[in-house]
Amino acid sequence: MKVFIDTFGCAKNEYDSSVLAAKLVDRGCSIVYDAMEADVLILNTCGFIEDAKKESIDRLFELIELRGEKKKLIVTGCLSERYHKELAEEIPEVDMFFGVNDYDDIPDILLADSEKGRESSDMVGCVLDPLPYRRRIYDFFEEAPYYGYLKIAEGCYNACSFCAIPSIRGAFRSKKIEDCIKEAEDMASEGIRELILIAQDTSQYGRDLYGEVRLPELLHRLCRVDGIEWIRLMYVYDNGITDELIDTIANEPKICKYIDMPIQHISDHVLNRMRRQSTGDSIKSIIEKLRERIPDVHIRTTLLVGFPGETKEDIDELIDFIDTYKIDRLGAFAFSDEEGTPSYTMDGKIPEEERTARRNLVMEHQLAVSEMLNERKIGKVYEIIVDKCIEIDAEDMVEDFNDVSEDVLAQLVNVYSGRTRYDAPEIDCDVTFRSGRIDLAAGDIVKVRITDTYEYDLEGEEVEQ
Repeated sequence: MKVFIDTFGCAKNEYDSSVLAAKLVDRGCSIVYDAMEADVLILNTCGFIEDAKKESIDRLFELIELRGEKKKLIVTGCLSERYHKELAEEIPEVDMFFGVNDYDDIPDILLADSEKGRESSDMVGCVLDPLPYRRRIYDFFEEAPYYGYLKIAEGCYNACSFCAIPSIRGAFRSKKIEDCIKEAEDMASEGIRELILIAQDTSQYGRDLYGEVRLPELLHRLCRVDGIEWIRLMYVYDNGITDELIDTIANEPKICKYIDMPIQHISDHVLNRMRRQSTGDSIKSIIEKLRERIPDVHIRTTLLVGFPGETKEDIDELIDFIDTYKIDRLGAFAFSDEEGTPSYTMDGKIPEEERTARRNLVMEHQLAVSEMLNERKIGKVYEIIVDKCIEIDAEDMVEDFNDVSEDVLAQLVNVYSGRTRYDAPEIDCDVTFRSGRIDLAAGDIVKVRITDTYEYDLEGEEVEQ
């Protein structure tokens, strides 16, 4: 059976899709990359905010057009979990709907040729355990992978008023340390060099299983896994950043001096309405401590603007924070009014046009910060992990292609794209660099001197090792 899997949403969805694919391969299925070649189409959806839901629905209708009469169509993920009954009633063309805790059941039901969908399973079910399937995940990649996501927990303790994730994915459930280590070892044995830790809130890892947070311990043990060169921390809430965690990041060479810390806002008025467990002062204090104890740390964060009740003074405070604290990587989203969340019934709703304008204003200020920080990197040498070779049409770059020597031509085509330790794949900055070598492959780590900058990205040249 040939299966096509399309994934929307965050890295946690990518992880779930990879584990599902591994299980299908283990059962004798093959994963294909062209929907037209597949017997079964699986769409893993996102249901977090309105734009993400729309993208998932649009893609679903595209797949409905592609499916024809013989292909089976399956929908899973957050959107399917959140709106199972509504989707089943409105889109009968879908053969089966599954929720976020149903990945274990899909292979059995699919291979049994079941024609009937099923209700979502209990949201407090066990964490999806990919072992022993993890060794098979890499069978279906078109190219050998060099970075991979390790989901260390599922669900969320927090109760932010704008977020539907706890109702979709349930309470926080950590994966055992031994299972995390085994999975990382399997990934390393298959060529993974960059390990990216994900959860809804990684800072709380272990609290449910062990009665205390064990993230630093997990990190120390992951650093001992042979083959893993970089370890990256995502989704770390600021109120969970302890002195022990900071020391771990500072002292372990494999851990990237990068931390993804979604703060959402800086105004106490807005943070309180969001039901966040932080204040503006506590956020600033953590940023200052991180920078003091880890001098080269790069902080990534996300902001949510246009929240109900947000005032002009709140936005002014946020803009001042951006200009003053100069966060290295910052993205902003306009508030999305999500049914089923506490914020859905709040007063003080802000018109969509104004929400968008506020988001754009925030990003204008961040653009200036990014340009300034990038300019400071010119002349410095950084380790770069290669993501891909960039194909360049030399004929478009020179007026008379026939007069170009082989040496010059080689310089024209040996251009690669990669990332520093301070940049996560697909969401942060790229480094485009020239190299005298033609044999660099994805996952190679080289040293590059930065020669020029763009608004967010960098340009450079490889230096001798």
